[in-house]
Amino acid sequence: MTALVRRAAAEGIGTAFLVAAVVGSGIMASRLSPGDVGLQLLQNSIATGAVLVALILALRPVSAAFNPVVTLVEWALRALPGRDAAVLVAVQVVGGCVGAVVANLMFDLPAVSVAATARTGSGTWLAEVVATLGLVLVVFGSLRSSRPETVAFAVGGYIAAAYWFTSSTSFANPAVTVARTLSDTFAGIAPASVPMFLLAQLVGGALALGLVRLLLPTPTEVIA
Repeated sequence: MTALVRRAAAEGIGTAFLVAAVVGSGIMASRLSPGDVGLQLLQNSIATGAVLVALILALRPVSAAFNPVVTLVEWALRALPGRDAAVLVAVQVVGGCVGAVVANLMFDLPAVSVAATARTGSGTWLAEVVATLGLVLVVFGSLRSSRPETVAFAVGGYIAAAYWFTSSTSFANPAVTVARTLSDTFAGIAPASVPMFLLAQLVGGALALGLVRLLLPTPTEVIA
């Protein structure tokens, strides 16, 4: 089995589990705490942060980006060949969609239900820029620290916190964003809201790339 096949499998599986956790915990939260949106968000954020820690710890020996923006930054830093980056991004998106479908089915919902929750507005778009920028800095800053093994805890903690300090609840991930259109539940996002989310995430990633080059000028360690 080639290294790229192994990496693609890890990225697909990891992104699928990540989205299943985001969507599934949102459904569970809305059922256990109906009418209390704050408590639902708390439950959703804790589950998402925790699963990120677990997945990164388990899959980092192979590949553990689970995020097209992170993969594209790796490519821009010449830590990943262009062909490999394209394959991994595609697999992340497919894996995320599979995770959303599985989450729906686990809760006896239709396999696919197009989300109707509109998430729009300049504040929300700015929040996605900030959330993505911060995530990329946390990822690559942790990896260039003296203890790169802490990246899992740094990323999980950051995302759990960013659910609360960003008005968008920190999607910060194009694959997760696309996948969440397939579930008309607590974590869903209407397809019409997706293009601006993706643009904001790419802008955040580009800004983070500049800061990584400024603050971390040595060759960046890949996360696989």
